[in-house]
Amino acid sequence: MTRQTPFTPHELALLRDSGHARTWERGDVLMFEGDRADDVVLITDGLVRITKDSENGYTSVLAVRGPDDLLGELSCLDGGRRSATATATSPVDGVTISADRFRALLAEHGGLALAVLRGVTARLRDSDMIRAEHGAYPSGVRVARALVALARRHGVPSAEPPGAVVVLTNQRELAGAAGTSRESVARALRAMHRDGLIVPGRGRTLVTDPAGLGGWNGE
Repeated sequence: MTRQTPFTPHELALLRDSGHARTWERGDVLMFEGDRADDVVLITDGLVRITKDSENGYTSVLAVRGPDDLLGELSCLDGGRRSATATATSPVDGVTISADRFRALLAEHGGLALAVLRGVTARLRDSDMIRAEHGAYPSGVRVARALVALARRHGVPSAEPPGAVVVLTNQRELAGAAGTSRESVARALRAMHRDGLIVPGRGRTLVTDPAGLGGWNGE
């Protein structure tokens, strides 16, 4: 299962060479919701949880981002405030690029600008699909589809069994990605394990049959 990125190796090199290397420990906040957008971050290693706080105090997990993903590009382009908080869920390596330099890069390199646009478009499509699925599928199927999406984008290949992929995310993050409760995630993971599709672990899930998981109906 190949990781998907809108950027070519040359475009990734342009971004890396235009910023400064940074590291964050698990639990560190890369960006706070509501802050000014002074820079973008290109993740080179690790996973980042994207969350948004509601007025009633509930925190929604919007997405999980990983290597070769950009964070904060929209607010840098439109001058708005950060729309969400980005928190490292593992040790993270990345490159910070100032907003001015990022905008200059896009003006200088049309291919890079199109790649950023493709990335934004893919996220919008994902958001539309997730909203549609929340009403169309039961919670267990949504959890399975969220796992498949994470495995496709950020999964780590496992030596055994052949074709297996490790997804480094916990039940809380899966619940946010699937729009359900942690209790529903736990039930779904037990059922997938019973059906030989995954092996659950602490903060990680081994997807032993990605194709089968994609077609799992929760029964």
